[in-house]
Amino acid sequence: MLGTLGWTGLVSGLHGYLNVDWSAFLNGYLPEDRRKFNVAYIPVTCHLACPVTDYISKFSVAGEIFLPRMFQGFPEIKEALIANQMQAGFIVAPLAIALRSQGVPIKIVYLGHRYGSAVVVRKDGPIRTVPDLRGKVVAIPSRFSDERLILFRAMKVHGMKPGDIQMVEMAPPDVAGALAARAVDAFSMGEPFPSQAEMGGFGRVLFHAREYWPDFMSCVLVARQDMIDKRPEAVQLLVDGVARSGLWLEQGQKYRENAADFVGRFYYNQNPALLTWALTKPLDRVMYSPLAPRKADFDLVRDLMIETGVLDRKIEFEEYTDNQFADRATIQTAWKYEPGSQSAQ
Repeated sequence: MLGTLGWTGLVSGLHGYLNVDWSAFLNGYLPEDRRKFNVAYIPVTCHLACPVTDYISKFSVAGEIFLPRMFQGFPEIKEALIANQMQAGFIVAPLAIALRSQGVPIKIVYLGHRYGSAVVVRKDGPIRTVPDLRGKVVAIPSRFSDERLILFRAMKVHGMKPGDIQMVEMAPPDVAGALAARAVDAFSMGEPFPSQAEMGGFGRVLFHAREYWPDFMSCVLVARQDMIDKRPEAVQLLVDGVARSGLWLEQGQKYRENAADFVGRFYYNQNPALLTWALTKPLDRVMYSPLAPRKADFDLVRDLMIETGVLDRKIEFEEYTDNQFADRATIQTAWKYEPGSQSAQ
């Protein structure tokens, strides 16, 4: 009996030591003004600056500045933000606008990245042009997504009507498998899932978002209004970190390859080769600067949402954004961190 109890205690102790994030567990017991706040993300390149900031800041004097939490889809992040389980998060821009229009207390404070979304079809399929999508099933991440809106922009150019394509909502990590299994005819999604279909040999990019939408943006960083009101310095630290990570990623291929390695292994549970493909083929496939919210970009998104029936009023830019943090982040420079180093500034 003593041997069994001892063995059970040893195994439990090792499990707690190796698998439990005690800093995150104990964080909830700290005073509110000292507590690190939770930031939601999903495993896409549009959210990559979140884990990059977390990873590099571990080697800095200040250490981790927030607790990243991975989700598989935007509906779950939405509910977590509403319930205050997450105090900030990366979500698609139209969803952020819609939530604020409905009274949810969040504000857009920064962008995730630019470009990085594409419409992908089967490599051996008959779809060669946008009009070929007529009557087909196309997966999108959410009806409140820029990936849905880019389809409408492309259809409009080619004289197609909104009902010409059947759009189905699907969690981003599932779309490449659905295309391979022929459960959908195409998908409109952010990286790295277009790259996943390309690498797998079954997918082909029909068009990149920038072909129909110059300066395309997909996801934004939002923060709860109570965080902005009570802890603006913490929100500023998060935005500064994301800005510095974006500039760090823009320094060249070796930085993107290094990010693909540690983000793939430690955060996204993805093959680093997949992220490397998405971040480097070519280098401007996704861009991490400039990331300050711009009124003209969001006016375009808002007007498209109204046109396509997912927004019922002309909400103004100032109602759903708070640019004070982005304005202050313009003085930031890239992290001083070399791949493989154990120190960062």
